[in-house]
Amino acid sequence: MDKVKVAVLGATGLVGQKFIQLLNNHPWFEVVAVTASERNVGKKYGEAVSWYHEGGIPEYVRDLVLRRSDPEEIPGDVEYVFSALPRNVAQEVEPLFAKKGFKVISNAGAFRMDSDVPLIIPEINWNHIELINVQRRRRGWSGAIVKNSNCTTAILVLSLKPLVDYFGVRRVIVTTMQALSGAGYRGVPSMAIIDNIIPYIEGEEWKVENEGLKILGKLSGDHVEYADIKISATTARVPTLYGHLESVHVELKNKPKSLDEIVDAMREFEGIPQKLKLPLAPEKPVLVVSDPDRPQPRLDRNAGRGMAVVVGRVSWASNIGDNWVKYVVLGHNLVRGAAGNTILIAEAMYRLGVD
Repeated sequence: MDKVKVAVLGATGLVGQKFIQLLNNHPWFEVVAVTASERNVGKKYGEAVSWYHEGGIPEYVRDLVLRRSDPEEIPGDVEYVFSALPRNVAQEVEPLFAKKGFKVISNAGAFRMDSDVPLIIPEINWNHIELINVQRRRRGWSGAIVKNSNCTTAILVLSLKPLVDYFGVRRVIVTTMQALSGAGYRGVPSMAIIDNIIPYIEGEEWKVENEGLKILGKLSGDHVEYADIKISATTARVPTLYGHLESVHVELKNKPKSLDEIVDAMREFEGIPQKLKLPLAPEKPVLVVSDPDRPQPRLDRNAGRGMAVVVGRVSWASNIGDNWVKYVVLGHNLVRGAAGNTILIAEAMYRLGVD
């Protein structure tokens, strides 16, 4: 069959490169256009990019000429536009693409919390995709903008969703240990992070405390009613390359009889991507390990090809209160937390005929 044509905006950065890597030999999608900042426009991708990921530059993209992030430069038969643009650039550019009729599936932070913009983890809240109809009516666009969440949020809410469904959740306290790649290649100077942990990431705690409430919320007409959960987050940058590790304490509304019920709820959890067997969907989005020293970033970040989150150390936190449980969860911040989840959204849209 003829593949669906897609474009990648901001294709030379860390997340943009992960898009390029994950879309290599994709069974449905074919990258036909890539964009970059002005200094690289007109160059071949293979000449302009400083490739940072394992495996080297995929051959299919080497000779693609980098374009401006301008809808006039993207072929009109492109079905999906994946955005790895910086927030400030996305704020200006993405609406132009949507107005022109393109479906923009974006990892950029801009517009995530707008009431008419779907913020999607496909296993959790796929029905929120209906907000694109509200968006088009309000903004007069023929295209649309659909958002992926912050990477840390995605990892957290995938582990929380089974608990919300089975037991109800009142409060969450999370402390994160976030990999360097989450800040981009030039994000944290080596002298700042070697032999060090930085207990602050600008704007990150707000994202974790608020984006998850929208994702776990319920679609109500033309908006989402946010989940009635209190989340408190402390975020830190640590000297690992990939994989965000999060220490999570959760107060449940209804205490299960045993920890086995919690583990079973997580292991049995699945969503639309698993039922449809989408190309990037992991067989199980939440894996639970029993080893007391797992999960670990180096050993577990590629679980489910980087699309699963791994939970370990599930136990009661009874010294806090009777209904408290604690665990650690790990996810690949550039795959499930960024490019992978964004592509998964497009796969679901294509498979279900969302136009």
